[in-house]
Amino acid sequence: MTESSRIDPSRRRVIQTGAAGLALLSSPMVLKYARAQSKRIVVRDDGGVYTKAYGECFYKPFTQKTGIEVVGVQANAEPVAQIKSMVDTKNYTWDMAKISQPAILLLTEGGKVYLEKHGLENDPNVRTIPKQFMSPYGVGTNVYCTVLAYRTEAFKNRKAPSSWADLWNVKDFPGRRAIRKHPFDTLEESLMAAGVPTAQLYPLNLDRAFQNLDLIKPSVDVWWNSGAQATQLLSSGEVDMIATWVSRPQQAIMEGAPVAIAWNQNLWGVDNWAILGGTPNAEACREFIKFASDVKRMAQQGDFYPAGVTQPEAFKYMKPEVAKHSPTHPDNIKTGVQINAKYWLDNQAAVTERFNGWVLK
Repeated sequence: MTESSRIDPSRRRVIQTGAAGLALLSSPMVLKYARAQSKRIVVRDDGGVYTKAYGECFYKPFTQKTGIEVVGVQANAEPVAQIKSMVDTKNYTWDMAKISQPAILLLTEGGKVYLEKHGLENDPNVRTIPKQFMSPYGVGTNVYCTVLAYRTEAFKNRKAPSSWADLWNVKDFPGRRAIRKHPFDTLEESLMAAGVPTAQLYPLNLDRAFQNLDLIKPSVDVWWNSGAQATQLLSSGEVDMIATWVSRPQQAIMEGAPVAIAWNQNLWGVDNWAILGGTPNAEACREFIKFASDVKRMAQQGDFYPAGVTQPEAFKYMKPEVAKHSPTHPDNIKTGVQINAKYWLDNQAAVTERFNGWVLK
């Protein structure tokens, strides 16, 4: 599951080329793209604050530089079925999409390949992205993660929770709790709470995970389903602790709520720019990806939210008070564990069925 399912309701953002962009036609650099003045690319993004940030950091300046219009469209969190339909029918509503590593695997393994290889590994703007954020079909643009967040007022003058074991420890850390009603992340949290080291997390020991979930189940006040619900639970004070996507406590903090994040044992994954197989605008998409991978442009997202930038050098251009809340800040990612996309690709159906049955018990 990507960060996108934690974002605000869908909306469409269209960035059009204005007079300033047309004036750039006189420059030699833009003449290279003169044939593309009527061209546009449609990008599936996450909506909400992401669309706003991308519009200002990537879409608008890319249009001004190249004359290629960029349209950002918010869609389902993991739009695998939509992408397959577009490629199969050659009816392209989008040209590229921001999707997770598990989604990329679903679209490139087991038969037909639905994405284009980007071929940008040696591009100056892309080659500095660490390999753990890259694949032949995806260029890492944002790292999202699941964390333990809590209301600071609930732990005034007493020790605050700092691990999944603390979330499970009802005796020493009393308070209202919320956990996601889904096996993704939740099973990993359960195993780490039971003492499994992050390096030994996969393959998941399902029996042990469910046994530990049995222990916490009576003390879970809310099993949440949506990102908006998670934010509301935390901001309103309805719960004191919550296992949630980091964008949710980040949003609450930016809105002034007394909330803190425990980064220890965070579970992180990568969102990637991916090009739909067969799109006639693949080359324009590659130009956009190179543009959006620039270190300073990536850092500019910090003006809107604490982005999980995939360029380590980007932190040099971000405000320290923003950077410290980023999932990829060295102090944060070093205590986390990467979600094993291949494990979930192979086991998603069976594990989800077992989890749903457990919930109903």
